[in-house]
Amino acid sequence: MKLGSMQDLFNEELRDLYSAENQIIKALPKMIKATESAELREALESHLEETRGQVERLEQIMTRVGAKTRGKKCKAMEGLLEEGAEILKADADDPSVLEAAMIAACQRVEHYEIAGYGCARTFARMLGDEEAVSLLDQTLAEEKAADQKLTRIAESSVNPQASMATH
Repeated sequence: MKLGSMQDLFNEELRDLYSAENQIIKALPKMIKATESAELREALESHLEETRGQVERLEQIMTRVGAKTRGKKCKAMEGLLEEGAEILKADADDPSVLEAAMIAACQRVEHYEIAGYGCARTFARMLGDEEAVSLLDQTLAEEKAADQKLTRIAESSVNPQASMATH
């Protein structure tokens, strides 16, 4: 990776986010399948569709700025998703405890994305790329809303149910 300019840095951030989002698209169906809570399942299904739109926006920006979509693997997201996969293999006596763990894993992913999109938007702004700023703002708002929805689901239903589980 060569970072000779702010444009190079912006392109690398876009590539990292593109890899991360594509990894999420592969991982979310497994989490959806493991979810018993209808509310959580709906939130994850909705975010899967949103993520596909986020990939399209990234492709739009990357095509315009000449950033390659291939060849980069977001190792941070790979690690976060591996932790999520471990949760799915856990031996949970109560499904709500497993779902509380899944929400925590999903929120770690959301926070990584929020950080990445915030940085990318700042880089785009510094480069004077207002079209990219607008597209990245849209995705950043979606990621923040997904995080807030997960918090609401956790606090209103999943975590209270999980706290009642006994061993």
